[in-house]
Amino acid sequence: MTATHDRARFLIIDDHPLFREALHSAVQMAYPEVDTVEARSITEALDLLADAKPFDLALLDLSMPDVHGFDGLLQLRTRYPRLPVVIVSGYEEPKIISEALSYGAAGFIPKSARKSDLAAAIRSVMEGAIYVPETYEGRPPDADSADRADMVQRLSTLTPQQLRVLQMLRQGLLNKQIAYELQVGETTVKAHVSEILRKLNVYSRTQAVIEVSKLDNAELFRDQAGF
Repeated sequence: MTATHDRARFLIIDDHPLFREALHSAVQMAYPEVDTVEARSITEALDLLADAKPFDLALLDLSMPDVHGFDGLLQLRTRYPRLPVVIVSGYEEPKIISEALSYGAAGFIPKSARKSDLAAAIRSVMEGAIYVPETYEGRPPDADSADRADMVQRLSTLTPQQLRVLQMLRQGLLNKQIAYELQVGETTVKAHVSEILRKLNVYSRTQAVIEVSKLDNAELFRDQAGF
């Protein structure tokens, strides 16, 4: 186990009650004594992760109401780099699996998997392996993958507050609106934006939004069936 407490703790992050129940059942099959906690959004998950008790594993759906693309995974990886995060998703395209792994996912389990396969995958990750479906054939890294990995590394240097500001920039909010949402002064927001630009090595907030948006691979998710 990665945590130092006696009972393992797993965090299930999915906005669909039926699939949270299915994941809970698979977890119980793999680890009958585990403590399972559920979150319906990334925001709720981050609140739970701020708890004093650490988690051993997070099971994350890519399609969440408060994030887009790989945003949820990136937030978890940058804020809790030691927490293994396994993607459990209805999106099963090889490119999506490759991208998830390149962003630090500890594994990728299709939602179409049987409960016994889910349980086996969870056990595999807890034993230190990187789980991928048997049908997955990894693709060699290309220049774009290297660029994305570099941007992920830069994102990992942002503080939690800077990540929140960056998310709001991506939503098109003005400094005044960001200041209101965060209950800080506009001068503080300007300082955060300056630090974000410096750490991401970009010259404008527009460029920051464009570069980070490339991580979404939004075209991969468009018109795809999934939860």
